[in-house]
Amino acid sequence: MQTVEMSRRKTAGLIVCALGVVFGDIGTSPLYALRECFHGSHGLTPTVPHVLGVLSLVIWTLILIVCLKYVTFVLRADNHGEGGILALFALTRADEAGQGKRRTILVMTALLGASLLYGDGMITPCITVLGAVEGLNVATPFFEPWIVPLSLGILIAIFAFQHKGTGKVGGVFGPVMLAWFAVLALLGLRGIVMAPEVLAALSPVYGIDFLLHSGKIGFIVMGAVFLTVTGAEALYADLGHFGPRPIRQGWFFIVFPALILNYFGQGALILKQPEALANPFYMLAPGWALYPLVILATVASVIASQALISGAFSLTMQAIQMGYLPRMEIRHTSSEQRGQVYLPIINGFLLTCCLALVLGFRSSSNLASAYGVAVTLTMISTTILFFIVARKRWGWNVLGAGTLCAGLLTVEVLFFAANALKIWRGGWLPLVAAAGFLAVMTTWRTGRHLLSRHMKERLLPLESFLDDLSLGHAVRVPGTAVYLSGNLLGTPLALLHNFKLNRSVHERVILLTILAVDEPYVNPAGRVQIEALTNGFHRVAARYGFMEKAAIGEILSRCRDLGLELHPNACTFVLSRETLVATSAKGMALWRKRLFALMSRNAQSATAFFGLPANRVVEMGMQIEI
Repeated sequence: MQTVEMSRRKTAGLIVCALGVVFGDIGTSPLYALRECFHGSHGLTPTVPHVLGVLSLVIWTLILIVCLKYVTFVLRADNHGEGGILALFALTRADEAGQGKRRTILVMTALLGASLLYGDGMITPCITVLGAVEGLNVATPFFEPWIVPLSLGILIAIFAFQHKGTGKVGGVFGPVMLAWFAVLALLGLRGIVMAPEVLAALSPVYGIDFLLHSGKIGFIVMGAVFLTVTGAEALYADLGHFGPRPIRQGWFFIVFPALILNYFGQGALILKQPEALANPFYMLAPGWALYPLVILATVASVIASQALISGAFSLTMQAIQMGYLPRMEIRHTSSEQRGQVYLPIINGFLLTCCLALVLGFRSSSNLASAYGVAVTLTMISTTILFFIVARKRWGWNVLGAGTLCAGLLTVEVLFFAANALKIWRGGWLPLVAAAGFLAVMTTWRTGRHLLSRHMKERLLPLESFLDDLSLGHAVRVPGTAVYLSGNLLGTPLALLHNFKLNRSVHERVILLTILAVDEPYVNPAGRVQIEALTNGFHRVAARYGFMEKAAIGEILSRCRDLGLELHPNACTFVLSRETLVATSAKGMALWRKRLFALMSRNAQSATAFFGLPANRVVEMGMQIEI
């Protein structure tokens, strides 16, 4: 009984933390989403059919996209506890490997979805913070000049707090978000009492009728309706932080009911007071509660920004370990949840982009024009990959998987078409950002393949090198040398260069290869494999998942457990450092080769990334033309 009680308390604690990380973004959509459905160039009038139709679209968008797709089905596609589009892609890799064009299509689908998520991560914190701070305008126009400076200050504070870690962020802000959702529900109930007839919008008939009879305006409004699911993709991307159970329970028991009630309440207010269209969320509150509500909304918006930021951290780590981005500094911020990480470079990059967006767009309404295009494409990518997983990994039949995914794709393509109308008004921005990220990831991956092929062509078979040693062609010096190599075959180039320069080889040589596998985590018991060779040589292979960071201390400790005595301060670590020279040779466009060389020069050193003792490292430089 005590164990069950502890388990319940832990789950409850994770649900509260998830409120402060996973649901913050989608939970603050009521600040601006319904307002944008009536506000703007389309000028939708707040008649009863229009209000009920829009509310019906909002409710059923939440049901289909979040409840059905993400919470019910996509969260099941966890890759050993991890989520996100790259984790989903990794589930398809074993089944699709070596299938030519299909393989290439899947890779590009996953990378496009990941790149678009970065574009979303730039916009979401800005639109959420601005939407909250703009509530001050409802109270008095005095604060108008201060909206942008206050928003900038809040964003700086958000990103400055990231190094504390997702768990601490959730632990601090989770209770605040619990209060936020309670306030959403209470405000919604207050509005519903004014016009209970809005509850009729639960029927999808009103939404369908609205689309059929409102023509082009209804299609444009669909782009604004999509704002209600901002952050839905983050539910899956942040799966590794908390697990599926707390996310599901938090959604169905707290978040979803609060959102539904609040949207109904705003709709009721619009029916009774059409002038409330200026800001229906804040006008739901009684006058005495306005300033406290602005403060609470601002704090909630700070928390909301966490969902996409933490998702971007996880996504970047996965991309690094899977070979789609160069090495960067990765800090694990929790000893209990391995998926909680912080990347200073990504944090600084997102902060810079957010500040620029606020200064450029200056209001949540303007930013709403830029939001939606990238997210819908990410959702479409997720649905396509989910279909492959359902068919190949779970054994679903074509009819079952096809019906579900075809229905979801129909809805998502409709939303994409509606949001595509925004491209000229700012929607181009996340697409340009996504194109940049896609170029970086594909260039790095292709460049690594070119470099690997170049290395393989010049590899000397290890057997030939060992035969030369047997003939006494080298002086053996005391000590142990560990050569890091990216290839399990052949003689490491650093070893060859050292031999040519010094004509000597250590008495004991370890050829260490660190491999990334298509799983988030590897069983520590089977992480390291050792093969004893001749002449004092050993080949060591260490395997890590795409959510793990390789550490030399752990690898050598595993070696000692297997009988190979290795200590970090008693070994000399020999690395090769390649200086890349871009040429006009075939393989990749010249500009991409130069980009690859630039990324390679600025990648975090292997010494820092793998935790090698700096005073025990020797680097062998070499120039390579690509």
